[in-house]
Amino acid sequence: MIDLHYWTTPNGHKITIFLEESGLPYRTVPVNISKGDQFKPEFLAIFPNNRIPAIVDREPKGGGAPLSVFESGAILLYLGEKTGKFIPSDIRGRVEVLQWMFWQVGGLGPMAGQNHHFGQYASRWRSHIRACRSTPSHGASPTRTRSMSGSEAGSTPKGSGRMAA
Repeated sequence: MIDLHYWTTPNGHKITIFLEESGLPYRTVPVNISKGDQFKPEFLAIFPNNRIPAIVDREPKGGGAPLSVFESGAILLYLGEKTGKFIPSDIRGRVEVLQWMFWQVGGLGPMAGQNHHFGQYASRWRSHIRACRSTPSHGASPTRTRSMSGSEAGSTPKGSGRMAA
């Protein structure tokens, strides 16, 4: 059984989608980040980075004591390896999956999240966010689109001024 320490955020949803698709049994443990639950001592004792999502696997592969994992990318990789699902075993397939996972957790996800946060909640920073954050998150989309459409690796769409990651 997986305990998913969760709140309704895009990062939280990544893990619920994986758990649903893989069929792993889990229970959600709400962590209301609007009320600061992620700073409570009982949460920090398990997950020192005070962020969701986080999991405790009560039945880790190979047995032993429960295993806690935090950060969405680490959780996805752990669950993929535990279940043998969604991460190919051949090197080319594995690299393909991992590069897109890392692109999402290190690029598009944070930029889109910051864009949403500053655009919706931090109105005094709107002009700053438009200048600093809109371009990187916009620039990530052509990278994904080119790859999904089979475009040449490393090609740059006309006028974008950005190289493919």
